[in-house]
Amino acid sequence: MLALPLLAWAKDDPVQWALTAKTASVAPGGKALFSLTATIQPGWHLYSPTTPAGGPIVTKITLAENPAFSKWSLYRPKPVRKLDPNFQIDTETYTGSATFLIEAVTAAGASGSVPATVNVRYQACSDTRCLNPVKKTAEADLKIAAGAAAASEAIPGDYDLVSDKPVAAAVPVSAAVPAKASQELLPFLLTAFGFGLAAIFTPCVFPMIPITVSFFVGQGGTEGAKKTSAWAQALVFCLGIVVLFSAMGFLVTAIAGPFGVVQLGSSPWVNGFIALVFFIFGLSLLGAFELTLPSGLLTKLNSASQGGGYAATLLMGLTFSLTSFACIGPIVGPLLIASVQQKGSQPVLGMVAFATGLAAPFFLLALFPSYLQRLPRSGGWMSRVKVVLGFVVLAFMLKYLVNVDQALQTRLIAREVFLAGWVVLFALPGLYLLGIIPMEGVKRDEKLSVSRTLIAAAFLIFSISLIPGLFGQKLGEEIEAITPEPSASTVVGAAGGAAAQTTLKNDLNGALAAAREKNKLVLINFTGYACTNCHWMKRNMFTRPEIAAALNNMVIVDLYTDGTDAESEKNQKFEDEKFATASIPFYVIMDADQKVIATFPELTKNPQEFLAFLEKRSPAG
Repeated sequence: MLALPLLAWAKDDPVQWALTAKTASVAPGGKALFSLTATIQPGWHLYSPTTPAGGPIVTKITLAENPAFSKWSLYRPKPVRKLDPNFQIDTETYTGSATFLIEAVTAAGASGSVPATVNVRYQACSDTRCLNPVKKTAEADLKIAAGAAAASEAIPGDYDLVSDKPVAAAVPVSAAVPAKASQELLPFLLTAFGFGLAAIFTPCVFPMIPITVSFFVGQGGTEGAKKTSAWAQALVFCLGIVVLFSAMGFLVTAIAGPFGVVQLGSSPWVNGFIALVFFIFGLSLLGAFELTLPSGLLTKLNSASQGGGYAATLLMGLTFSLTSFACIGPIVGPLLIASVQQKGSQPVLGMVAFATGLAAPFFLLALFPSYLQRLPRSGGWMSRVKVVLGFVVLAFMLKYLVNVDQALQTRLIAREVFLAGWVVLFALPGLYLLGIIPMEGVKRDEKLSVSRTLIAAAFLIFSISLIPGLFGQKLGEEIEAITPEPSASTVVGAAGGAAAQTTLKNDLNGALAAAREKNKLVLINFTGYACTNCHWMKRNMFTRPEIAAALNNMVIVDLYTDGTDAESEKNQKFEDEKFATASIPFYVIMDADQKVIATFPELTKNPQEFLAFLEKRSPAG
């Protein structure tokens, strides 16, 4: 029975692929040429890799990752360009057969017989129907030997370059990306761990430390048994905390999926929900009302955790995490959103790091209970932490409202409004700590401590430093990245704005026409309204004199992918089908005929790296 669907699928696959090494042998560091031939059944056609966007699924050909190759280039034969009745646009097609050429540069240390694997994704159509996209692989062996003669095969003149990139998986990215990703992950995990440690000093957590640790220490009979039981019980309790927050990370990853995780952090609905939750958290922390879980649920959880044994202790850790969420939630929220705006397993790893930081003091104090006496006593300082955290949470709420405003393009929160809100919301905790604003935890006649004065000064200094931004002045790099975009849609030139580069928005055809008219290249900036990294690049990298000078020689088009409009959906589809990625920011240099010259993924803070990308003018460049 299982064979029938497979036979039906094979019958409906009118394209067969074969890979051949045209170079018999090549020296390490030399060039090898492969031919990839598609044999197409009569009545069917295959779409060219350079078919314009907005129609069928184009053919994607990539050389699989292999340490024996350092770089590869794909060349296509000339297709037939005509109106496609299926899509009512001009498309580029092949019928009968099509032979693509792949030129691969071998690595300096490669040797022996090396298998080369090519991945293909394509869609076959007839004049009346199109089949679902198909993925296939084709393989050929190449001999790499020192002293081999240089390849004599040349690319025919009627072949055009499609892509020129380092060997990687299907996504055409820079070879430095994996290292960059790992370099960014460690600071993120350390930050998450630090947030977990900081959460210990919130009013919902700190008072629980002596009670919880005393429970661990009181277990067992003899002194030795008590000590062993204490650290074992503490370990299980900490495991309960880690399990809960790790489950949150898994849930976010499972719901969003590998593509959705990239888009989730930009969703106006997700950001709107977070803004509402932060508003409620903020008011609760400021004392407007108290957030508590349903008493029935807490009673059942608490009763179950009193049964003794490791299972009860594990449940106690889960219960502790839930009851403390009124204070921990505002810390977890930004951390979780920061993780989903990245890729892969960051939501899970971030929650594990956070939970580890939160649980670590409980475990250490269970091992060394004598240090309990050295902990500061609960008192007015905890109320002050709660109020200050309330103001900070409201400030973050405003940031998520800006994300909603930018994604929906309602333009209700201008840059000046956002900065005015932050000036006030960061000045208030400073004034509160100085006793100027009488709220819970501070008395007017109470003597100011040195630490309290310094913390108040830090808030006021930061608040005052934002004021120049209200009058158009540029703030620090990181602050600029999270503020709304200025109203003017220009990239400042090298001469302090004397040479301004106009940027087109969601108009690739217009950019290609302008490039053709001015004999320039096109820089496509796949970006997002709520993408912090995108904003950082545009305001801090694009405005550097050497970068701005290079951009003046290009036609720049911003293609937004995180909005709710049809343009964003179209741009998402174009980026995914043309470049096999959903990453933003993502930069592409192409000529007026849509021939891709170079790509650059994600944020970089190295201007020389980005300038080298902008200065590429040819596959060799």
